[in-house]
Amino acid sequence: MASKNPLVLLSFATIAALWVGAQLVDIHYVANLMVLVTAILYAACHLSLTLREEQALARGEKPPTESGDDNADNKDGDDEEEEDERPQYETLKTQDAMQFPLIGSASLFGLYCAFKFFDKDTVNLIISVYFCLVGLAALTASFAPVLETLGPKFLSVEYSKHVKVKHPLPEAIGGKSPWKIGLDCTIADVLAFLGSVAFCGIYFQTKHWTMNNVMGICFCLQGIERFSLGTYKIGAILLVGLFFYDIFWVFGTEVMVTVAKSLDGPIKILFPRSLTPDAATGKLEMSLLGLGDIVIPGFFLALLLRFDAHIANVPYFPTNIHASFPKPYFHSALLGYVIGLATTLYVMIVFEAAQPALLYLVPACLGSSLLCATVRGELKELFDYSEEEEEEEEEEEEEEEE
Repeated sequence: MASKNPLVLLSFATIAALWVGAQLVDIHYVANLMVLVTAILYAACHLSLTLREEQALARGEKPPTESGDDNADNKDGDDEEEEDERPQYETLKTQDAMQFPLIGSASLFGLYCAFKFFDKDTVNLIISVYFCLVGLAALTASFAPVLETLGPKFLSVEYSKHVKVKHPLPEAIGGKSPWKIGLDCTIADVLAFLGSVAFCGIYFQTKHWTMNNVMGICFCLQGIERFSLGTYKIGAILLVGLFFYDIFWVFGTEVMVTVAKSLDGPIKILFPRSLTPDAATGKLEMSLLGLGDIVIPGFFLALLLRFDAHIANVPYFPTNIHASFPKPYFHSALLGYVIGLATTLYVMIVFEAAQPALLYLVPACLGSSLLCATVRGELKELFDYSEEEEEEEEEEEEEEEE
């Protein structure tokens, strides 16, 4: 039996302990925020190591057990079918990273206008329905593996059904024909989905802060686990763009703060300052941290962890999130993130004003990773590292030559 990474297990235990503990005893919101966010990032980034196997499969690589069993006689006949059956894997493109702050700005201002000119309760109702539907997927994906690991063996029994449906649409519209539609699920998936339906139903009715945090944490875990920035350069472009985006909308306008306070949905994690309700309002006084301040740097930290695995020649197959290998880039960037977050909170408390967290987090993450690469003499390797598919890289090179 493979050994487990104690820090990964501790991260998950810390998330659960703080969620329960914050409901029972007063935990200083600064300590609660710092420890919880660090635990989320550590756990989510290690979960993202599974992307390395998906990337290898998308490139046409096979696990050693499968590649050794190929039959030379029918190998040529199966090449086209194998090509079609390769899992599709997409990463963020340079153009997407450049456009992201603009798209984010349009979405943010759209929400601001909606709260400004329409009934606030109606806007929140529509947004709540959307987040509950998305939350179903995030909760199911987060808790199904837990049920499989901790529950009886029959929960791992898998059901699989795949069909091919021909369609008359042009390939530019409908894609290749036939459509391949499939369902793969276990009993644990079904139970997790049913539990998630009940959870989202109760959250929709109560909007309790503890349930908000469960959904927010699941969004963070699933987002960081499943999304790849592609390259360090693309990650840097995204972070720098959002650095200016955050500064403008927080310091330059009232838009960001207004939306954050008006939007009643799991786009933020809430930290009670005290479990004693306010005498005037009857509600708990809360501090908050937007999910973007966790997820966006989390994408970058996860990329650095996979780069650490690449430098250490960690095998793609089988994926093991508990694998032991040197992690200088991940640890330095995580330390930088913690320092940046602590700086954000310090400035916020001293000046008693909302702060754009990315103002401090972006320089901390970029600076720490670049410093680590400089000290190790691996700047070229860091900038050359890519998780994009080879065909896409070749196309980019051809465009540059032209």
